[in-house]
Amino acid sequence: MDGNGRWARQKSRPRVFGHRAGARKVREIVEYCARLEIKALSLFAFSTENWQRPASEVQLLMELFLDALKRQAPKLNANNIVLRIIGAQEQFSSKLKRQIQKSEELTKNNTGMILNIAADYGGRWDILQAARQLALKAQQQDLNADTISEQDFKELLSMHGLPDPELFIRTGGEYRISNFLIWQLAYTELYFTETLWPDFSPDKLDKALIWFGKRQRRFGKTSEQLS
Repeated sequence: MDGNGRWARQKSRPRVFGHRAGARKVREIVEYCARLEIKALSLFAFSTENWQRPASEVQLLMELFLDALKRQAPKLNANNIVLRIIGAQEQFSSKLKRQIQKSEELTKNNTGMILNIAADYGGRWDILQAARQLALKAQQQDLNADTISEQDFKELLSMHGLPDPELFIRTGGEYRISNFLIWQLAYTELYFTETLWPDFSPDKLDKALIWFGKRQRRFGKTSEQLS
């Protein structure tokens, strides 16, 4: 969800103005995806690298996150949406950690769309923490390294229990995945748009979905094999 700061700058407003507009856009897109009966939606809200931003901006983002959880978790629950927060969370305040736990607990038994919010998340972190867990299991259970499978590894990643993403959308005109779901995006269709996140809309999401529908997903096979 890239482009909040540039969107605000274009309007000669402070970055906080863009981040608040971006938070409102999250609500709109989540509601739309739920209506489309999309199985899972994952939003990259705050990366491990974002801690390097000015302290005042980081503090504001944490406050926005906390406020969004308080306000939106009951609404998500009322709409049968499961909320999952993925990421290290080690640098979050105790207050924010408690709210995350409370929000996840509230929605965990729902059966509708799964909403993953990646916060204090990085793809490299995700792979590293899974490797550490696997190494610990090997030590404790005397696992044979030769028998460890991709599935064994995948089950230790943050997105365990879900299929790999089918469509990746990046707003804001940058053409990179920026350390998001590195393992999971191996065969994901990548869609990039110049639209800044606060200007992203259901119509623009529809455009991405139509584009996705025209893709031929071969997974290493030939077109002839698929046909």
